[in-house]
Amino acid sequence: PSALRPSSAFRPLARVHTAPKMMRRAALALPRSVVAAPQRMPGALRTSFTQIEECTPRLNRSELYVPGTQSKIIPKTAKSAADIVVMDLEDSVSANEKDTARKNVIQALKEVDFGNKTVAVRINGLYSHHLYRDVVDIIEQGGERCDMFVIPMVGNEKDVYMVDSLTTQVEQAVGRKKKIGFGLIIEMAMGMQNVHSIAAASKRNESLHFGVADYAASTKSRTTNIGGPNPSYGVLTDVDGDKPRDFFWGDVWHYAIARIVVAARANGLRPVDGPFGDISDIEGYKAQARRAAVLGCEGKWAIHPSQVGAANEVFSPSEAEVKKATRILEAMAQAEKDGLGAVSLDGKLIDIASIKQARAIVDKAKAIS
Repeated sequence: PSALRPSSAFRPLARVHTAPKMMRRAALALPRSVVAAPQRMPGALRTSFTQIEECTPRLNRSELYVPGTQSKIIPKTAKSAADIVVMDLEDSVSANEKDTARKNVIQALKEVDFGNKTVAVRINGLYSHHLYRDVVDIIEQGGERCDMFVIPMVGNEKDVYMVDSLTTQVEQAVGRKKKIGFGLIIEMAMGMQNVHSIAAASKRNESLHFGVADYAASTKSRTTNIGGPNPSYGVLTDVDGDKPRDFFWGDVWHYAIARIVVAARANGLRPVDGPFGDISDIEGYKAQARRAAVLGCEGKWAIHPSQVGAANEVFSPSEAEVKKATRILEAMAQAEKDGLGAVSLDGKLIDIASIKQARAIVDKAKAIS
């Protein structure tokens, strides 16, 4: 950073005499190698007076789901490249196998070495009498390895409150040291309507997930696909004489994903895109993952091991992105020394807001490495 000097690539735009405190706050977010000065002011960068409390930080690029009935496959997921392994007790388990699946999951929690992965269990929903047994048995018998419960079919904040109350009681009863976090699946019209209050319903909340298949059924969407585009959802160009008219596909799930992202980020949670049903179409999976990443999602479900690598690839910053982000942090560190509020880097404006964007990329790269 000390070698940076104003040039065609790094050019001051405006000298700001009234913002030294703001720039010091910005500099606090830079890596130690960029900022040598001691940290004097705690807190975040520019934001509302209302501070957002971030959830437990976890790498969340890929979530690999495995049915709880598949006791021989569960250990294989522990060796996969997935960031999060989710053992499922809900949709992938038939009604007459719920007890068996639960016992398998409890055994895996006690015996399988998951390394440093996040381990979650998708419990049954509040519509099911299996939910209370899932919560009680996993906490009482599964030890401390379960990091999260993924809760399906969340319709409102009362649903979250109920599971939180039950989880808290059982944790206290057994003296559990590690507090279980919640991942909440938004997969009903009611849940989408109440997504903001759901996101704020519990201190245990960590992530919001888009359950696209049940959401499509709930909204009576004219599709049978699990995720992915719909060839009927698009726009036709205007008539122009006898020229052929072009038809452009749209993203039927754009609104739902964007709404979940806003609710999640406004409450310090991780937004996660849900399943893509065509496991033979990896390029289609990547396309859906890229659009989710652009909108702000941190990761995507993998319902088959073949999708894990694609998710990790899409939701990992590229080497070029990391290098650019690092240059932005270095440039803004130099700007702070020079008393500047904004500078030009490679002909583009960067300012304090750029630090947040660059910091997120660098932090994710560090977490991955």
